[in-house]
Amino acid sequence: MPNNFEMQSPLHVGIIMDGNGRWALARGLPRQAGHRAGVETVSRAVEAAPSLGIGALTLFAFSSDNWRRPQSEVGGLMALLAEYMERETPRAVENGIRLQALGRRDRLDAQLRAAIGRAEAATAGGARLWLRIAVDYSGRDASLAAARTLLDLSRESLDRALGPPVDLLIRTGGERRLSDFLLWESAYAELVFSRRMWPDFGADDLAGAVREFRGRERRFGAVPRTPAPAAAGWLD
Repeated sequence: MPNNFEMQSPLHVGIIMDGNGRWALARGLPRQAGHRAGVETVSRAVEAAPSLGIGALTLFAFSSDNWRRPQSEVGGLMALLAEYMERETPRAVENGIRLQALGRRDRLDAQLRAAIGRAEAATAGGARLWLRIAVDYSGRDASLAAARTLLDLSRESLDRALGPPVDLLIRTGGERRLSDFLLWESAYAELVFSRRMWPDFGADDLAGAVREFRGRERRFGAVPRTPAPAAAGWLD
């Protein structure tokens, strides 16, 4: 018997995974320890997503603006991403998860590019969850790049080029901004913010965000069916 989440239409959920560095520093740990803890949170979110009715999950792992960070931190992040791709590919194949990377690849190191290529090829047939990881990603640049490939530029063609619209956009870490993430796709996304740092964001928090989404009336510009108080958008 499907649960209440599975009975609904599959969702596209985007998550800005913020707060790894602050989580680590608050514990007297190096920032890299926070990024490693954040990778484990990714695994928990991916495991929980299908049972919550999530069909596509897009995670913001590394912004094009993050190249401004110290070289040691950037190198550590790239190594972690390559490690994640290598480690999770067999499990993704087993569980019907399709892995895909979004963003530029020409600036990634050879190890990460190779790991991404192997993961995408091995998991191409996954139909249970579409897991998209944004690396060296900018929503503005992605929109420009997609538009340049189209002979007939329209809303519909750009929709197809960029991917599915986002239903629910979550940001952890207490900040309330999009930070150049899935800008076109999030035109009508419901926004939910959590003060939890990403390493502390668990399956119950993801379920709570989906419940918050399910409780909202999505009007897409139409008149509301019933008046409702404005939601603050905070999950906790």
